[in-house]
Amino acid sequence: MQPTDLTGLPDGVPEHLAEQGIEELYPPQAEAVEKGVTDGESLVASVPTASGKTLIAELAMLAAIERGGKALYIVPLRALAGEKAREFEQFERYGLSVGVSTGNYQSDGERLANNDLIVATSEKVDSLVRNGARWVDDLACVVADEVHLVDDAHRGPTLEVTLAKLRARVPDLQTVALSATVGNADELAAWLDAELVDSDWRPIDLRTGVHYGQALHLDDGTTRELPVERGEAQTAAIVRDTLQDDGSTLVFVNSRRNAEGAAKRLATVVAKELTSGQRAELAEVAEEIRADSDTETAETLASAVERGAAFHHAGLSRTQRELVEEAFRDRLVRTVCATPTLAAGVNTPARRVVVRDWQRYDGDSGGMKPLDVLEVHQMFGRAGRPGLDPYGEAVLVTDDHDGLEALFDRYIYADPEPVRSKLAAEPALRTHVLATVATRFATTREELLEFLDGTLYAEQTDETGRLEQVTDDVLAYLDANEFIERDDGLRATETGELVSRLYVDPMSAAEIIHGLREADAETTPLGFYHLVSRTPDMYELYLRSGDREKYTELLYERETEIPGSTPSEFSEGEFEDWLSALKTAALMEDWTEELDEDRIAERYGVGPGDIRGKTETAEWLLGAAERLAGELDLDCTTAVRDARKRVDYGVREELLDLAGVRGVGRKRARRLYRAGIEDRSGLRNAEKPVVLGALRGRRKTAESVLAAAGHPDPEMDDVAADPDAAPDEAETTDGGGNAGGDGQASLGDFE
Repeated sequence: MQPTDLTGLPDGVPEHLAEQGIEELYPPQAEAVEKGVTDGESLVASVPTASGKTLIAELAMLAAIERGGKALYIVPLRALAGEKAREFEQFERYGLSVGVSTGNYQSDGERLANNDLIVATSEKVDSLVRNGARWVDDLACVVADEVHLVDDAHRGPTLEVTLAKLRARVPDLQTVALSATVGNADELAAWLDAELVDSDWRPIDLRTGVHYGQALHLDDGTTRELPVERGEAQTAAIVRDTLQDDGSTLVFVNSRRNAEGAAKRLATVVAKELTSGQRAELAEVAEEIRADSDTETAETLASAVERGAAFHHAGLSRTQRELVEEAFRDRLVRTVCATPTLAAGVNTPARRVVVRDWQRYDGDSGGMKPLDVLEVHQMFGRAGRPGLDPYGEAVLVTDDHDGLEALFDRYIYADPEPVRSKLAAEPALRTHVLATVATRFATTREELLEFLDGTLYAEQTDETGRLEQVTDDVLAYLDANEFIERDDGLRATETGELVSRLYVDPMSAAEIIHGLREADAETTPLGFYHLVSRTPDMYELYLRSGDREKYTELLYERETEIPGSTPSEFSEGEFEDWLSALKTAALMEDWTEELDEDRIAERYGVGPGDIRGKTETAEWLLGAAERLAGELDLDCTTAVRDARKRVDYGVREELLDLAGVRGVGRKRARRLYRAGIEDRSGLRNAEKPVVLGALRGRRKTAESVLAAAGHPDPEMDDVAADPDAAPDEAETTDGGGNAGGDGQASLGDFE
């Protein structure tokens, strides 16, 4: 089937596809068209990575828009939303408007009403529904990318309930679910009342195997020599062999530390193959990484990138991850060592994929646990770039003969596990039951159970009464915490409706409300940071060796600042959690005391991405706390607001007003303050030479900052910087809030 054979699409799209080099649809794509994907039929496409799933989605969405409706594309990760939106913008030439939503959960999303095609995460879509986004009723097609992630215990229930809500709310909604090959694609199709395309076809050959001894043992029974030199690691030998064939390698390991260590070691292998031109280009990428952050993590990454290798994990900042991904796609960086999150849809294919670590630590079992077959196959799927590589090769490694056979049996010859719903766990149901009641999807227990009957869990379960029992337990919890009333049917209280709109776990809200009611004049920002850090919505920092003694001492030193009752030291688990929350809160306090990012990273053993993640989550939860305090008319509302602003801007109290000016941020605010400009009013009326000096002579920056502050004449033409206002470049930031020069980048400069 050729693109020009397609019907029901906006004028010019079939020809556009042909111009993009698509001479003929891939077999799974043609099958999807034959099963009605362009005619509004729901479809589950269970096909390997790089086999054309995105085009199937595009055909469905474009046809739905042509029929007069809107299309929604749901992605599993925020990082993917922007990537997909940019990809879909190619169709704007045909009169379509593309929007992306990755903002805060409380946003009502009405700005998206004018878009034809919207890209968002499942959490964002769930929030939009809760907050009454009216354009949802205009949807004609929803696409769920990586739908097999309904199996994920943390994020799966939200995707599952969101799809169930959209299907219940919009009659005849076309649902297109995209997945890697899974063991029960037919069950997913039955749940979604969808046609099924279940295929193992790939555009280029994928060879899988295990490296053992001096050879690759492949799935077709053949063996190919791949020698390991004396003292050389197997992974290094595989990377060297790939480079000699002008290929790139993606290495999966089980931890951040292993990713960084492997990248440093493999950089010595890659560096030998680089040309002088490649070294020069890599040096530019490395400088961009250093400019983004001054942490040890950033320096380690930049040093590896200069030699053609990199690592990729959640501890990197968004900019650093994007730089690594782009350099890898451009074949500048030839080897990336990554944790498994990179396998979840990010477009980073390679000639070879090496799964070095097929076990990782599991907190529930307290030891190492083998990865699921589906997850390893997702990693395998990154091998081979259509149009660039003659084939893809995915390799596991072992150093003993028994392991060779075991890995073939466990991963090479094995089918992926079936996807199973995780909805029936009480933590997963709390937030979704409250939202279902608060948005009046269900006004009685019977209606609630009827709605839940449309979930994947209901499709799969053979445990009679299990979902009903868990639902009743959740209703009892919500009732006890005054989030719902059950006198006559089901109704959310005003507080319950607010909690649902704020998109916080009801258990987090209950903890926050309890803490706010116990807050008093002694409660400091540290206390509010601790309050939100001990909620289920915040991932606490782990206690390292020596931390228990350190933070126990800090706790008893500052216990009066923290609202709530400290657990007994003999309540081992509760006390450890309390200390972990204190460590997390201490990180936020250091951030608000203007300690530099590199010092924070070193002190807490985290990366820049972790700092950003913690502070963003804290700002969101403190925003929820502020709203709840106002709803309950509590005296601490203003104190919570100030704590929220400080963690948002990363400044001490005296800079709050100044740092709120668009384009200022924590570093520039401190420089302006030292130059005698203490607040927004002072900036609005400031002498321009002083502002220019404080901002290190950057005229455009000074103009934009003055304009944002409302200065009557922000133009900087012919203005000379006041040298007395210029920052001392030798200064650095210490724990006392003494902010230094621009040589020390910080998250506050990232606005």
